Amino acid sequence: MTQLKPRPTTGDLFDIAGRGSTVGREVRGGITTFVAVAYIILLIPIILSGAKDVTGAQLSIPQLTTAVTLSAALTTILMGLVGNAPFALASGLGVAPVVAFQAAPHMTWAQAMGLVVLEGVVIVIFALTGIRQLIMDAIPTPVKHAIGVGIGMFIALIGLVDAGFVGKGAGTPVTLGVGGHLAGWPIVVFCAGLLLTFALFVRKVPGALLIGIVAATVLAVVVNAMVPGLKWGVVTPELPSQVIATPDFGLLFDVDLFGGFASAGFLTATVVLFTLVLSGFFDAMGTILGVGEEAGMTDPDGRIQGIGRILTIDGLGAVIGGGAGASANTVVVESAAGVGEGARTGLASLVTGGLFAAAMFLTPLAAVVPAQAAAPALVLVGALMMTAVRKIEWDSLDLAIPAFLTISLMPFTYSITNGVGAGIIAYTVIKAARGRLDEIHWLLWIISAIFVGYFGIGFIEGLVG
Repeated sequence: MTQLKPRPTTGDLFDIAGRGSTVGREVRGGITTFVAVAYIILLIPIILSGAKDVTGAQLSIPQLTTAVTLSAALTTILMGLVGNAPFALASGLGVAPVVAFQAAPHMTWAQAMGLVVLEGVVIVIFALTGIRQLIMDAIPTPVKHAIGVGIGMFIALIGLVDAGFVGKGAGTPVTLGVGGHLAGWPIVVFCAGLLLTFALFVRKVPGALLIGIVAATVLAVVVNAMVPGLKWGVVTPELPSQVIATPDFGLLFDVDLFGGFASAGFLTATVVLFTLVLSGFFDAMGTILGVGEEAGMTDPDGRIQGIGRILTIDGLGAVIGGGAGASANTVVVESAAGVGEGARTGLASLVTGGLFAAAMFLTPLAAVVPAQAAAPALVLVGALMMTAVRKIEWDSLDLAIPAFLTISLMPFTYSITNGVGAGIIAYTVIKAARGRLDEIHWLLWIISAIFVGYFGIGFIEGLVG
């Protein structure tokens, strides 16, 4: 008599034990990632609603908020179930400004979102045909390590800037706080949260990052109540008058796939699509490599296990994001916060995705956590990701210079794509200059040429009018 096999447990389904994790860590990691990236729910609608399309129309913030949370929930849950990776997906900060300020002025919002959907289709095709994985495999291992380190510096800088600890200087690109000085209660909240998170983490307290975020949020709410009129940034830490909000699905499926080519002209629409694909492709690639390495998902050559499924879901994220009217969804760098908390599997993504889904109805509650409370987790994770720098052979200039450019240009230009492009071009040119052509993967020549076009797109546009 054939015995029925027992239904797999949650641990078996996600191989939690095999990846050296526990259900508790996955849940904490998923919550931590959500809290670290929740600002997207507020920031993306602000970016997109601040622009007008070619007809002068502006998008509604309530509709955008629903679109952002819905698409993030769907794609993050898909990543958990299909990709089994602790990666959250949400509207990308590198793509949304392209849609708002490069596409919308030349076409309608529906046509701009159509280009976003096409971007996702292109990336999915690259993933399904193996082209995307081939490109990732062609990137030298030292540059892959440098990508992780660069992302660490990048997210640490994001945290410091969002918290107000680093700001624009007078006569200098950046400075400490405002005018070279730290002042104000929001900075006190950030510093208190940062020091508490450090102390808890080094003492190996479970949930250190999450405890730090919650404690800093409580402090921020108290301070804001006692000292009215403080400037916190996008999110003001105050208890909402209502907890439940009704989602507005007005932007769902409002897409015109090919109308942008007729409205803006073939060349302009193609340039926008090229920029979207390149930004979405390499931003996600860099994040997946960097955070995946931190999560222990890479082999000695820097390859991610299950990368085909992960890349396909990332491409679908752009399709879903464009179809929902939220711009392109991509793997967010804040996933590193959950990984720092111990997340190693797709269960963490299910938790994060579930919280995104809940946020559709609990937007007022999600809007309580200020950047000053979430930023300490990003700074600490940035420090942890820096440890991969020891894997780079700094004695070899062939590797040191590309690695340095990759690492430095990510935070200096606020772009993962720029760092990846500069590192690949430098690696290819230096190896060729030293006559080591056999060490250059043939794809690197093509990728380098594409990045040269990417960096010079403004000059090229000027030449062709």
